[in-house]
Amino acid sequence: MNKPSFLKSVIAAAAALFLNINPLLASITDEDIAIIGSGSAAFSAAIHLASRGAKVTMIEEKTVGGTCVNVGCVPSKILIRSGQIAHMQEDHPFKGIQKNQPTIQNKLVFDQLQDRVLELRKTKYEDILLQNPKIKFIQGTARLIGSNKVLVHIPEKDPLELNPTKILLTTGSSPTIPDIEGLNKTPYWTSTEALFSGIVPKHLIVLGGSFVAVELAQAFSHLGSKVTLLARSTLLSREDPDISKELKGIFEGEGIRVLTHTLPKSVEHKEDFFHINIGEETLFGDHLLVATGRHANSKNLGLGEVGVKLDSEGRILVDEYLRTSVKNIFSAGDCTQLPQYVYVAAAAGNKAAINMLSEHTGVESPLDLSVVPAVTFTDPQVATVGLSAKQAKEQGYEVETRTLTLDNVPRALANFDTRGFIKLVADKKTKLILGSQIVASEAGDVIQSAALAIHNKMTTDELASKLFPYLTMVEGLKLCAQTFFTDVKKLSCCSAHIEDISSSKL
Repeated sequence: MNKPSFLKSVIAAAAALFLNINPLLASITDEDIAIIGSGSAAFSAAIHLASRGAKVTMIEEKTVGGTCVNVGCVPSKILIRSGQIAHMQEDHPFKGIQKNQPTIQNKLVFDQLQDRVLELRKTKYEDILLQNPKIKFIQGTARLIGSNKVLVHIPEKDPLELNPTKILLTTGSSPTIPDIEGLNKTPYWTSTEALFSGIVPKHLIVLGGSFVAVELAQAFSHLGSKVTLLARSTLLSREDPDISKELKGIFEGEGIRVLTHTLPKSVEHKEDFFHINIGEETLFGDHLLVATGRHANSKNLGLGEVGVKLDSEGRILVDEYLRTSVKNIFSAGDCTQLPQYVYVAAAAGNKAAINMLSEHTGVESPLDLSVVPAVTFTDPQVATVGLSAKQAKEQGYEVETRTLTLDNVPRALANFDTRGFIKLVADKKTKLILGSQIVASEAGDVIQSAALAIHNKMTTDELASKLFPYLTMVEGLKLCAQTFFTDVKKLSCCSAHIEDISSSKL
């Protein structure tokens, strides 16, 4: 650390204490920092940097806010929820409540979706820019021309050259389109067109087994589309095979045709229909959604010229401090090799900001990705955290697993919906919980308890001994832990079987 920077931070902290201000919130730098991109990672970093006195220039080629609020998490979850409400009217388990074919006004459904997107973009992104004079926003296309030089092309203006002391790359990702004969000549949808077309297809063919594919396939099915889903491997193929099997059965039970290990040989669009040749037959549908994954937006940024290293898939390589291979250049979010979740992006952006200022504060903060929960918002939801049984074995653990079907969970029985399961993966020797996979209503909420158990290095005995509220879905996590040493079918439905197994063996 150089002496001027150190003295500057000491003086800032002393002044803050004199003024009765938290020194951690004091202005500690007047650095110029350029952020390329404007999604969750960018804003998380910008807010932190601006609060420390840095002058931030944020450059965005498209719409402020990035993928999540504009064309990803927010609109997809609204569409999913609207589909669930419609589906429940015609398919529910309760006798005495008449089932009805819902009347769906597509325009109103999509207008409401769009209105909420606009509202959140304004309050969570645009207004933040207005409220932070330290953050300057430029609409334009950025390219690196040096480790401390950024050239910005602004529509109808001369190019602007910036000379920031540090650069943060948060350029996000885009849908990956597979190389299938004829596909690029057709008006296929990506998730963006699917969410904002205002159309509920008569027959939607979905290409892909990703979380985007399964979420939107079911959402459109619930809204009235006939849906055929084609997966090159299995549904959610990176997850535990039990998840794919369970989800496939659920989809087929709802009338969705699922063809796994299927890849189209060719795609053609004529007379308003897609003709999809899968070998043994040709599928016909009025719309085709391609949801086969996403790739990092790392092209046309000048990364190669300045020495920023990428992996084989074009993702920007960063270390645990979000530093790239070039001094002064950091990166965060979906454009890196890190997990593509908005909450990971936001956390990474914040950590990147902290580490960009480390020469002033003397503090570095690594991004901890040891426990990352993930949720797929199907109905029932799919949630995972930690290691699958296969991953645990590959890492050398002697693995023990238990799977609890939901007909053993009181909340599921009360819901008259026992689709799914709760699975725990543990180290047989130490009983430490290594992972959990859940298919259940509210699995996204349940999984956080499993994540905390793993983070706090709990054993299955310890989890089984804790009090959980009765008639909650998360109680199923406790019941699953109990199956490591008892048959829960023999317990009364609300018995709090909380014996501390470790102490009972003394």
